[in-house]
Amino acid sequence: MRDLKIPDQRHPEKAHRPDNAQPKKPSWIRVKAPTGDGYKNTRNILRENKLVTVCEEASCPNVGECWNQGHATMMIMGDICTRGCTFCNIATGKPDVLDAFEPGRVAHAVETLGLNHVVITSVDRDDLADGGAEHIAQTIRAVRHRAPDTTIEVLTPDFLKCPVSALEAVVEARPDVFNHNLETVPGLYPTVRPGARYFHSLRLLQQVKEMDPTIFTKSGIMVGLGEEKQGVQQVMDDMRAADVDFLTIGQYLQPTPKHHGVARFVEPDEFKAYEKAAWGKGFLMVSATPLTRSSYHAGDDFARLRDARAAKLG
Repeated sequence: MRDLKIPDQRHPEKAHRPDNAQPKKPSWIRVKAPTGDGYKNTRNILRENKLVTVCEEASCPNVGECWNQGHATMMIMGDICTRGCTFCNIATGKPDVLDAFEPGRVAHAVETLGLNHVVITSVDRDDLADGGAEHIAQTIRAVRHRAPDTTIEVLTPDFLKCPVSALEAVVEARPDVFNHNLETVPGLYPTVRPGARYFHSLRLLQQVKEMDPTIFTKSGIMVGLGEEKQGVQQVMDDMRAADVDFLTIGQYLQPTPKHHGVARFVEPDEFKAYEKAAWGKGFLMVSATPLTRSSYHAGDDFARLRDARAAKLG
């Protein structure tokens, strides 16, 4: 696993921010260091295909568990983002040109790993006219060709500065799940997600359903950033009004002292309360735990939903 990114080397845009204290993690948030043959095999396959994963770039706490099981979230279009969200551990700067061979390498890795479900995400590419939408679509098509039985989930940027044709390109490639994270409550956007717009992201998810109602939509937020419980409930209501199917809620973990501070560690019982409320609001799938991330157990959750639907229809 790569070393933790040092802000003044990988994050020059964050280097001038004041330090935020990093509180000690409670017992329910601690995880074991990554190890094991499965972890090493996954890492080797990804290295051989010269692929970037959000598991490493975002310092995901579940990387050991997921890679041991042969699961990885592919991050395409490079490892440098054009945004500077204060919660995120991915470097900000001027990205490289797109690699035309990357979709094929992703597909080869998916086939080699034997994935039943793959999550494909990316950095924000505001430098591209379509935000990288066609590259995402090409990756979906490449995976379909090499691994036709694999279900595909995309976790996309917001395409904020793009024409609607960008979103159409991704939808027309027909991923099984279209995921775009709202990340936090609208009142925290200026400090947590300053380059994005809450209602634009919400509308993006709604548009996917309007373009193709058969595609499942998904979104998630972090808690512990300073939000109020009522704000979390309102975000759930907003998502349901936009016909979002799947919801994830996880604890925010501060990557370095230069990132947004942790306001509090939300206790497991509060996560259970959010989960219960979300089921009551009509979500088809809910994951709300301290270690929940967008792609954590995504394949298992999707398979359970698909099997339940098949049993109901059959």
